[in-house]
Amino acid sequence: MELRVLKYFLTVAREENMTKAAETLYITQPTLSRQIAELEEEMGTPLFVRNNRSVTLTDAGQLLRRRVEELLAIEEKILDDFAGTGESCGRVSIGMAEDSSANTVADIIGVFRNKYPQIRFELFTAMADEVLERIDKGIRLDD
Repeated sequence: MELRVLKYFLTVAREENMTKAAETLYITQPTLSRQIAELEEEMGTPLFVRNNRSVTLTDAGQLLRRRVEELLAIEEKILDDFAGTGESCGRVSIGMAEDSSANTVADIIGVFRNKYPQIRFELFTAMADEVLERIDKGIRLDD
């Protein structure tokens, strides 16, 4: 049983529609249907009741949904626990057109800096053409 397939299962359960879930996951509907069918075979029981345009969870599907949600919460906690151990460092340069919302970007940078204090951010504003030119040339702010 792959975590990826369990995430597919959870998306189908949330969307209650295979086509919509496939679009959300950026995969084809036949691929998603095949993955769900293989999961049902692996579990030895149907997980969904299929109607013309929707799917609903069976009792077994509801149990699996609860367990998958628990599993994904643990995965997230593990990732959070180890997020800072690699001590990410470096510099991120962000160029924005002068009419952009610098305050919003600054707020986002603030949140990111709290999580990754070793990363240095450089924010510059200029006319859109100048921003594009600097990106094209790869000019660093301190050059």
